[in-house]
Amino acid sequence: MVAVFNKDVLSWYLITIKLREAVDANLQKSPPPPQDLPLPLTNGAASPPPPTPLQRRQPEQDRPPRSRAQSPAHSPKPQDSEWVIAIRGKLAQARAEEAACPWARLSVYRVPKCLRDGEERAYTPQAVSIGPLHHGRRRLREMDRHKWRALHHVLKRTGHDVTAYLGAVRALEDRVRACYEGRAAGMGSNELAECLVLDGTFVLELFRGALDGGKGFVDDLGYSRHDPIFAMRGAMHAVRNDMILLENQIPLFVLDLLLGIQLGNPEQNGAVASLAVRFFDPLMPTDAPLLRKDRSKLESSVGAAAAAAAFDPLSDPMLHCLDVFRRSLLSAGLQPMPPPPARLWLKKWSGLRRVADKRRQQFVHCVSELREAGIRCRRRNTDRFWDIKFENGELQIPRILIHDGTKSLFLNLIAFEQCHITDIDAPGGNNITSYAIFMDNLINSAEDVKYLHDRGIIEHWLGSDAEVADLFNRLCDEVVFDINDSYLSGLSDQVNRYYDYKWSTWVASLQHNYFSNPWAIVSVVAAVFLLLLTTMQTFYSAYSYYRPPH
Repeated sequence: MVAVFNKDVLSWYLITIKLREAVDANLQKSPPPPQDLPLPLTNGAASPPPPTPLQRRQPEQDRPPRSRAQSPAHSPKPQDSEWVIAIRGKLAQARAEEAACPWARLSVYRVPKCLRDGEERAYTPQAVSIGPLHHGRRRLREMDRHKWRALHHVLKRTGHDVTAYLGAVRALEDRVRACYEGRAAGMGSNELAECLVLDGTFVLELFRGALDGGKGFVDDLGYSRHDPIFAMRGAMHAVRNDMILLENQIPLFVLDLLLGIQLGNPEQNGAVASLAVRFFDPLMPTDAPLLRKDRSKLESSVGAAAAAAAFDPLSDPMLHCLDVFRRSLLSAGLQPMPPPPARLWLKKWSGLRRVADKRRQQFVHCVSELREAGIRCRRRNTDRFWDIKFENGELQIPRILIHDGTKSLFLNLIAFEQCHITDIDAPGGNNITSYAIFMDNLINSAEDVKYLHDRGIIEHWLGSDAEVADLFNRLCDEVVFDINDSYLSGLSDQVNRYYDYKWSTWVASLQHNYFSNPWAIVSVVAAVFLLLLTTMQTFYSAYSYYRPPH
């Protein structure tokens, strides 16, 4: 028994040794585990291991030649690292975006940071959000319940189901997203459709109810006379100011579709533009209201689908309400003045002058300097505030009304002209900017504002003349502008040539120093009379000396 037992133990011992040798042999064949983990790159891919000392010392000419198939530029894509694969994906995305060319349909922009620094409030809605860019902001949610009331009134009045509006808007989703900078990517399809229907219906109710002094809210749309929003109370002023902001817009074709469904003609277009002009009339920077015939056209446009073209500026396709308002400001065919022949050669250098530099935006001298050169300012009797003329040393400027919303209005109009490049390149694409820079040049101080106010050119409701001067001086900060493409370019040359004419400067200096008041005039006349008497006395004395009487 003992011998057998020892034999069994020996057999198990030999088997164990064989298994251990087999395990050791497998371990020697496998590569050793890495001692140090490589540092990850920013995108999560592992970095290559550092070169060995031998590799660092080996010169380039001693290394074995690398074949074309092994070079990094021609390595097969399956061997690319995760980092290179991520870069290829970004390039593919850029290529697809470039092929889609979304900028051709952009119309609702985010105001560039360089323009909004220090003027954040002028570009941000304070009472109501319209469209997806400011949708859901906590401080603006209070107005949402009034939007739902407006939608309820529309459905009750028309007998439609809400799905008719939602389905029609969802069919335009791709077209709508292309209109917004950032393509409203943060919103899903359902949320975007709900936002457009809710906000668009709210806007249309305001447009339609504001006709005839706000009586339409009660008589035609069925709202209470005591409604906090739809009764033309104080809140309407803040709502109207918010609806003209660049970032607070809905594409006009969406509003036309929603109004068409309400009127039973989804194919109509143009009626919303007519309503918008009438609604935003109180924001016009002039105290001249719409003509009575134009107002009657606008008020009758709701009942007929053929009311698309109330007047010429609204005959072409428009983008949104801010674009409609801007075109109504520039109505009656505003065209750039052709530059004089001496300035034509500068056109080819205009690209070099598109810089945000105040020194390169100098149109004319300020009012005080123009007065010293004999150039007078006079009010021009027209309701087109931009229609400036210069004749016989007289600068004729239409009256402009400055109120608490004028600054925000002009800032958003200028921002739209800065962002909408295709419109700027066309004639008349920067006319609001041209006017603002021209007035900025004219006004340097409160004294300049006072002079223009005394001439009936500037009427303002602000605290002081200094605030008006500061308003114009800050409108075009960081604005990229080419004075050669301005409609006021030719007029500026005329004013500057007259300013450089020395005789007019001498006459103006004489008037300023010796004819500024009645007593100065009397003194000058008396001095001239005494000078004449002295001259006559000297003459007769010399005459009597050389020809004495006989």
